[in-house]
Amino acid sequence: MHIARSIGWAHKARRAPASPSKTAALLETLFATTALAALAVSVTVAQMSDGAGSDSAARTSAPPSAALAPHGGEMMFAGYTGVPYTYPSDVRVTQSGVHDFTAKGVQWEGRPFKNPIYYGARIVRWFESGRTGAMLDFIHSKTIGRLSEEVELTGTLNGAPAPERAVLRDIFQRVEASHGHNMLTLTGLLRLPSLGFRLHPYVGLGAGISLPHAEVHVAGHDKRTYEYQVAGPVTQALIGIEIRAARVSYLFEYKFTLAPYRMPLTERDGTLLIFDLWNQFREWMSGEEPPGGYASTNLVSHQGIAGIGIRSAPAAIAP
Repeated sequence: MHIARSIGWAHKARRAPASPSKTAALLETLFATTALAALAVSVTVAQMSDGAGSDSAARTSAPPSAALAPHGGEMMFAGYTGVPYTYPSDVRVTQSGVHDFTAKGVQWEGRPFKNPIYYGARIVRWFESGRTGAMLDFIHSKTIGRLSEEVELTGTLNGAPAPERAVLRDIFQRVEASHGHNMLTLTGLLRLPSLGFRLHPYVGLGAGISLPHAEVHVAGHDKRTYEYQVAGPVTQALIGIEIRAARVSYLFEYKFTLAPYRMPLTERDGTLLIFDLWNQFREWMSGEEPPGGYASTNLVSHQGIAGIGIRSAPAAIAP
C-alpha cells in the first residue's frame, strides 16, 4: 500500500509543471479578455459621449436617421466571437523513406467556447462613397481531430503498407490546431441597400494567409510539432448585417473559409509567433527539409459570428 501511494505521489509530482499548451491557452485567454474589455470600455465611452451629444443633435434640423446612416471615410474597430463548423477532410503525411499515408475523412471539432475560445478582431475602412470598403480581419478558430473516430487509410506507414482502417489515435497522438486555426485576410466589402431601422447588410470577399498553431504528433515518434506556422493561403466570403447605434455597430455575420494547409513537421516546440515564423522562414531560405516531413489537408469551414465595433466620427459634410 505504501509503495503504491509512493508511486502515485511520484506520478503526480512529475505532472506538476504546467504544460506548454496550458500556458499558451492562458496567454490567449488573457489576450482575448483584455481585448474584449478594452473594446467594451471604448464602446461605453462612445455611447456616453453620443448620448450627451444627442440632445444637441435633436435641436438641429437634421433628421435623426441621418446621424445613423453610413458615411464615407468611416473607420471601425471591432471584436467578435462565433461558432465554426469544419467539414471532415483527408490528412496526408509524407516523410521520405518513412511515411506517405492519407487518413481519409478526419472529423474536426471546433469547441468555440472552451479555452482558448473562438474570437476575432478587425479594422474596417469605408471609402468615400460609403458603399465600398476594405477590412483587415483576424480569425482565431480551432480544428481538433477526433482521435476516437475510425478512419480509412491508404499508402505506407513506417515503411510498410498502412492498415485499411484504424482508430485515429493509433495513427496520431495529436492532430489539431487548437491554439488555433488562425487566419489573417484582407477583404473587400460592399454595402447593400439599407433594410431600414438601422439595418445595413453587406457582403465581402477576401484572401490572406493561414497562421495555425500546428500540433501534430505521429504515433510512435518521440517528438511532436508544436508551433506557429505559415501553412498556406486562405480565402473567405461573407455576408452580414450591421445594426448602427450612434457610434457603435452590432455585427451578425456568416463566413465561409477555405484554407489548404501544408505544415512542415519540424518536430520542435515553438515559442512566440514571431520567433516561430522566423525559424520557418530561415529554414525555407536554406532549403532545409523538416525532419518529420509534411502534413497537408484542406480545411473548409462555415462560421457564424456576432460582434460589436466602435466607429470613427463621420466625415464632415461641406455646407
